Amino acid sequence: MRILVLALDGLFDTGLAVTLDAMDVANHIAERAMGGQPRFDVSLVGVRKKVRSGQGFTVPVEAIDPGLTPDWIVLPAPKPGTPEQLIRQLGRPDVLDARAQLLRWHAQGVKIAASCMGTFLLAEAGLLDRCEATTTWSLAPLFRQRYPQVALDESRMLVPTDIGITAGAAMGHLDLALWLIGRASPELASMVSRYLLADLRARQAPYIIPNHLAMADPLIQRFERWARDNLKGGFSLQEAASALATSSRTLQRRCEAILGKSPLGYFQDLRVERARSLIHGSNMDVDAIAAEVGYEDGATLRTLLRKRLGRGVRELRADLR
Repeated sequence: MRILVLALDGLFDTGLAVTLDAMDVANHIAERAMGGQPRFDVSLVGVRKKVRSGQGFTVPVEAIDPGLTPDWIVLPAPKPGTPEQLIRQLGRPDVLDARAQLLRWHAQGVKIAASCMGTFLLAEAGLLDRCEATTTWSLAPLFRQRYPQVALDESRMLVPTDIGITAGAAMGHLDLALWLIGRASPELASMVSRYLLADLRARQAPYIIPNHLAMADPLIQRFERWARDNLKGGFSLQEAASALATSSRTLQRRCEAILGKSPLGYFQDLRVERARSLIHGSNMDVDAIAAEVGYEDGATLRTLLRKRLGRGVRELRADLR
């Protein structure tokens, strides 16, 4: 499999490193442990002669060969930053040149993979229009507002599409690399994951911090504070809207636009977060924790935790051992 990794100034050092290291480990295992040949021909390329990482290290890139048509392009993310910093980065001349190059590769039928904030560049080029995608959960509100034509689901870690694949936040680069290795050989991907002590994760949802998402909008911030003060009670959209001096329709619309979910869905996220905190930090039994977050019994809470986190109370408590 011929892979070009497209490096841009200010990229996330760890994202680049884990991508290259995973591919190198895969080739080593394929050749030494499985008795075959290296499966991946990986080159680091750039739209500029000199590229520096987010930590200031020089990245040794090759010029892009216009006559070469690779199987995959991998786009590491920029160094994590604020929404304002990311928007500025998207307008840089080298990023605009990279966007044009991605469109040329796409026209040639090359598959494109991006992780974390790198998914913004694909969306900016229009490559994710009318497609499902994921991105770093922390910037999902910005992504959703900037690219409403993309079907975003930031709860997922990996989302394959016709153009390639998008992956979630930060260490999603490793999940993406393992997925690409699995395209060549599921057995090889399994062995690489065991060597690196890393498993493919289906979801980002367990890592999302709800109050971080609320900071994207003043009304959602106020709703988040109200919700935390009212977790023990039953949820009422009309009551919440009245307390925030807005209409139920406005609150519903803002939650959908910013968070991609209903006010009740976000209220449930806060219940899950609080319940997980109590599971980790107290000796309360499940029924008592359920009462703290507004449920009559522990069975309902167990169902919610399993649905949202993919894990039950025993697994969550085992994290502390």
